[in-house]
Formats: sequence, structure tokens, C-alpha cells
Amino acid sequence: MSDYQETLYTGYGQRFRMDKLLHEVRTEHQHLVIFENPRMGRVMALDGVIQTTEADEFIYHEMLTHVPILAHGLAKRVLIIGGGDGGMLREVCKHDGVEHITMVEIDGTVVEMCKEFLPNHSKGSFDDQRLNLVIDDGMRFVATCADKFDVIISDSTDPIGPGEVLFSENFYQACRRCLNDGGILVTQNGTPFMQLSEVQTTAGRMHGLFADWHFYMAAVPTYIGGSMTFAWGSTNSDYRKLPLDTLRQRFAGSGIVTRYYNPEIHIGAFALPQYVLQAINKPSND
Repeated sequence: MSDYQETLYTGYGQRFRMDKLLHEVRTEHQHLVIFENPRMGRVMALDGVIQTTEADEFIYHEMLTHVPILAHGLAKRVLIIGGGDGGMLREVCKHDGVEHITMVEIDGTVVEMCKEFLPNHSKGSFDDQRLNLVIDDGMRFVATCADKFDVIISDSTDPIGPGEVLFSENFYQACRRCLNDGGILVTQNGTPFMQLSEVQTTAGRMHGLFADWHFYMAAVPTYIGGSMTFAWGSTNSDYRKLPLDTLRQRFAGSGIVTRYYNPEIHIGAFALPQYVLQAINKPSND
């Protein structure tokens, strides 16, 4: 029995007991490890950084899909950038109103390995008829894409290695161009306590691009440093201020069963701690 030591931060981290190493491979783009842990179930790491665990992935995936899709209310075309483990796809597929899903993952090996070793993440969603799976660089895809989407979800790794470009100004601009009128972009944005500069950088980039931009949060135990932030950019400022009753009706009407998301969590997630608001120069009542 050995341990897996995460290397994301200097001088601070977390360690997982590795009861069984299920798979290890150096793909074309990154070093991938999948192992079993007694508390978190199966765990995947890329380049020394924990990406997802069976125990708590539902929090992350539900919050990055149901918040924008239910806020939009009429999303028919969804683009997922990254998300090779299939968890994001699984949650998007629960929305019957979504007619077309494009998923762009840079690393085809991640998709294949996760189908085999993390099947509970995708739960067969890679076979959904609405899916167009594209193995390509997410930045290149949005830069050259002629299609438009109602919701774009960026499920990237941290801004090191292959994921770095997915935090760039060019990436946000290209996503904005690929959105339909009234579209929404959401992105993984790290844990603000440890990665506040990332939140500030994203805020600066969203500011000039979207009529309404903000962040929302959820606590995912696997991502050390406390709650995680998700960036929100929309061309319609009404989406973020929807009445609770509207969200309740949409959620009930969707018939979707969740383990973390509910309409109250949806609204509360947009309330940000003071230190985050100060970092992005926003008042608490925005």
C-alpha cells in the first residue's frame, strides 16, 4: 500500500492512501493515474493534481451544469470543453430539452481510460445520440467554431499544462463569440483561498465581454483550499436574478434527481465572501 501526494501547491497539500493502482499512463498530453482510496472511491489525477473522485464528483458536476442550464431555461445546444471523465456530460444529458451536446476534450486517452475505470462518472452518456464528441484542443475549437451554443461549460484542469490556455483572454473572447444571444458561459475557476489571483484575472477578462459576469461557489472536499469558484458570464443579466419560484418550477419540471443542487443552493451560491468581492471590485449587492 502506498500514498499519493498531490503537488499542486508548495508547502501545503493532501495525501491519499492508494489501496490499489488501477491504471497509470503517460498520454500524449499528460501523466494520468487512476487508483482506489478507501474514503473517496476511485480517484483520477493528472500531472500530480487530483481531478475527480467518485465520492464527491456529483457536487462539482451538478453545479457546473444545472446552474446555467436551469437559469437559461431554454438551452438547446450545449458545449462542454474538457470533461473527459464524462461526469459533466452525464449531468447535461439529464436535461431532456437539450437537443445537441458537443464535447471537446484534448486527450482521447482520458476519455477511454475513464470509460473503463470510472464508469460511474459517465453512466453510459457517451452513447447518448445527442453527443458529438470531438478530440481536439478546446482553444482551437472555439477559435474556429462556426456553431453557436446556448450554454458553454469549461471543465478544465488547473491553469498549468494543457489547461493553461483555457484561462486566457483569447479563450473567453472566443467563447463569447460562440454563444447565442442570451447564452451563458461557466468555467471552473479554482479555490479562491489558494488561487485568488486566478479569480481576479478571470474577473478582468469577463468584465469587458459580458453584460453580466460574476462567480458562484460550491464546497467540493477533493479540491483543497475550501470552496471552489465557478465563473459566470452571460449576455442577459436577468438570468442571475431569477426568482426562487421560477427556478423551483423549472427544477421540478425537469424531473432531474440531484444529490447537491437545488434551487435554494442555486441562488445562495452567488453570494460571495467579502475577500472575494474585494478582489474583484464588486459590491455585495451586485
